[in-house]
Amino acid sequence: MDPFPLLETGIWRALETYSNVHRGSGHYSMVTTELFEKAREIVLSYLKLPVKGYTVIFCTPYRAKAFIKQLDPGTWKELSALSIGLSLGVNAVAVERAALKKIKLFHTGGGTTKLISKEWIIWADAPDKFEAGTPAVINIIAFARALKMMYTGGKELFKTAEPGKMSVQEILYNDALIQQQEKDLFLYLRETMIGQGVQVPTLGGTKPFINFDNSASTQAFLPAWDAFRNTLKQPADVQKAVVEEVKSICSRVLGAPGEVYDITFTSNTTEAINFAAQSFGNTHPASVVVNTLLEHSSNEIPWRMLPGQKLIRLSVSPEGFPDLKELEVLLKEYNTEQKFGNQQIKLVSVTAASNVLGVCPDLEAICSLAHQYGAEVMVDAAQMVAHRKVEMQAWGIDYLAFSGHKVYAPFGCGVLISRKGKLNFKEQELQLIRSSGEENAAGIAALGKSLLLLEKVGMERIHEEETALHKLLLQRLATVQGLKIYGIQSADLPGFENKVGVVVFNPGGLMPSKAAKELAFRAGIGVRHGCHCAHIIMKHILGVGPFLEQFQRLIQHLFPKFRFLGLVRVSLGIGNTAEEIEILAKTMDEIIRSKTEKQYRLSPEQKSEIKRLMGQFEAERAEKVYKISE
Repeated sequence: MDPFPLLETGIWRALETYSNVHRGSGHYSMVTTELFEKAREIVLSYLKLPVKGYTVIFCTPYRAKAFIKQLDPGTWKELSALSIGLSLGVNAVAVERAALKKIKLFHTGGGTTKLISKEWIIWADAPDKFEAGTPAVINIIAFARALKMMYTGGKELFKTAEPGKMSVQEILYNDALIQQQEKDLFLYLRETMIGQGVQVPTLGGTKPFINFDNSASTQAFLPAWDAFRNTLKQPADVQKAVVEEVKSICSRVLGAPGEVYDITFTSNTTEAINFAAQSFGNTHPASVVVNTLLEHSSNEIPWRMLPGQKLIRLSVSPEGFPDLKELEVLLKEYNTEQKFGNQQIKLVSVTAASNVLGVCPDLEAICSLAHQYGAEVMVDAAQMVAHRKVEMQAWGIDYLAFSGHKVYAPFGCGVLISRKGKLNFKEQELQLIRSSGEENAAGIAALGKSLLLLEKVGMERIHEEETALHKLLLQRLATVQGLKIYGIQSADLPGFENKVGVVVFNPGGLMPSKAAKELAFRAGIGVRHGCHCAHIIMKHILGVGPFLEQFQRLIQHLFPKFRFLGLVRVSLGIGNTAEEIEILAKTMDEIIRSKTEKQYRLSPEQKSEIKRLMGQFEAERAEKVYKISE
């Protein structure tokens, strides 16, 4: 009996309510977090280990090896998806909780911290501390469901399955979408995104879930899911051919010709940047890296953690754009005038689009300046690839990283593109890095398919559609009395044309977490609140000075569950509509009015009831994903 249809049923159900884990406020984030944490329990149960004394760290094969190196014998057990016959790129390390205290971090970035400043870091607790970046959530859920299926089907269940063999052409190219016109395809993709139209409980009855958290993670294109599931059950030779074809797709779509650039697959942007940082440290053991106040933790912490390196952060304008005059002065002082002796700026590492303010620095100008003074450029393109055209070679980019889960292919695939021969590792380690990423052939296939679809629609078309929504979003939020938008507040202001659809705001003096929860309660809207893994720019725009920063540090130590309040963030994607923006603005108006007008206030009974309904929704959806008997 072919086990894959039953496995696919569970994965599909997880995709229907997929979101990023832990930090979102809506129904989908609640369900996905529950499924993710439940996967740890399933692994421990399969390994016959107690939940009380152990935890599970989900890793790529590469990270699992680095992690286990630091553990004492007898304190851990490892289980990989590959060992049960599934190429998902997921390893689970079950480890005694007490053994984690002496582990040194080897990959850092998003999710690994509680609170940071320019000078210090308070690390997250295990297991988050060791799972840098967005995990391969869907792959991990698939792995856990497969383990449950093996209880009754046996350990060889997936190894002995023989589904029909497909060609690379069939997996990536043979579908009716290729024949559609660009406009028709754009509308089709919006309508068939997995999770669109799922009804969720709200105070006003069941309503379609609205995802305004695209900067964190995007829901899957249906064709990307098809590429994933078809590749997952193919033999190794077909999977290898798919991986090579997707490298060609990445090269073409991102303007990074294969004769100039190498492509390395990873699990996410964070892992890709960590590899770039490790390579840079191997090549330049004592030099200077420049980035900006804008950076996500994943493009900030890995550079500051490099031994012997100095990190300089460029200031930004009130709108959030980096100061390129300051960059030129720094490059001249360090690399030409040698005012700091042998110290030289060897790398400028910058975001392509801010996940907080949405601004897009002038990458071509930055590359031109850096190269003029002998420095290279690394670009964190996680927030760019799904929204704007990228031209690596034309702009002069030396290294670029991005993730599939922000490009409508949330299947645990990240990408590091680097100039040929620039990754400086011992050959054996470089091969391990590459084979680790390529083990997730199904996730790579999904990313390739998604990039093909974006290319077919046309990035200009996507930019046009999202810009119209972005203008409407700013217009409608500006009418909500008491709501304060940060950064560029209107489409009429300079710089708007160099901004993607990300808007952060203070909800009329309310706690951001409260406003985000009420958006879910009242209208089934999912947003994000907090610091968005970008503490430094968040503190900058909120005017958090040194005294308040030290006070926050003290509070964090005294009350470990404290989190920096930050702001509410709304981020747009292909799936969003003008109607959804109207619902958001209307609901935010009601939430802010509830501070002073009793008619808009939620009663304790209403809050209790909606929490009960949301909890019930979460439990029922999670049960369906892991339920084996149909």
